[in-house]
Amino acid sequence: MRYNSYPPVKRVLDIVFAVLFLVLFSPLMAGIAVFAVIAQGRPGLFIQSRPGLLGVPFNLCKFRTMTSETGLLSSQTEADRLTPLGRFLRKLSLDELPQLWNVVRGDMSMVGPRPLLAQYLTLYDSRQSTRHNVRPGLTGLAQVSGRNTLTWTERLELDAQYVETYSFRSDVSIVFKSLVVVSLGRGVNPQGAEVMEPFSGSKPEPRPESL
Repeated sequence: MRYNSYPPVKRVLDIVFAVLFLVLFSPLMAGIAVFAVIAQGRPGLFIQSRPGLLGVPFNLCKFRTMTSETGLLSSQTEADRLTPLGRFLRKLSLDELPQLWNVVRGDMSMVGPRPLLAQYLTLYDSRQSTRHNVRPGLTGLAQVSGRNTLTWTERLELDAQYVETYSFRSDVSIVFKSLVVVSLGRGVNPQGAEVMEPFSGSKPEPRPESL
C-alpha cells in the first residue's frame, strides 16, 4: 500500500482489531481488574492525560501498577511505588490492555509512538516533535527495538523514523515482533533500574550564524 493511502486503512484496521481483542481479552481484563482491586485497593485503573495526535490531549487508561499517592512519602520514587502485581503486569504489558478502548475511540492506534507525558512537549526538538504527526500506539518501533533499555535519544529517533516510513507492511512486522518481545518479557527495565528516568530534554539545536 502506498503511504498516502494507508492512514485511512490503518484507522479501519485499528477499530477492527481493537474491538476483536477487547472481546477476546475481556475475561482476562475483568480478572485483572478484580485482582488489582483486591491486591492494591481502589482505583484499579490509572487514568492520565497524555498528548496524542497533533499534541491534542486525551485520557489514557491502563491498569494501576503503583501504590496510591495517598499518604505517599516524599522520599519514595516510582520504583519504590511499584507493586508486585504491577511488576508482573508491566513485564507482560498486561497493564496496557485498557488502551484498546483508546484505540476504538480514536485516541490511539495499534502501532505508533508510545504516548508520553504532556510535560515533555516543550522539551522535544523539531525532529522529535514529529512523533505527534501520527496517533500514539499500543506498541511501536522503539518497543520492538529495545523498549526501555534504549536511551531517550534512541527512543525518540526511532519514533521519528516510524513517522517517516510507516506502512502496512511495517506495522504488521512491528505487531509480530511485539508479540515475541512481550512473551519473553524483554526490555521492561532500563539497565540497572526498574523504571526509566524522566526525559529532561535534548540539546538545543544550533542556531544559524548571523549574516
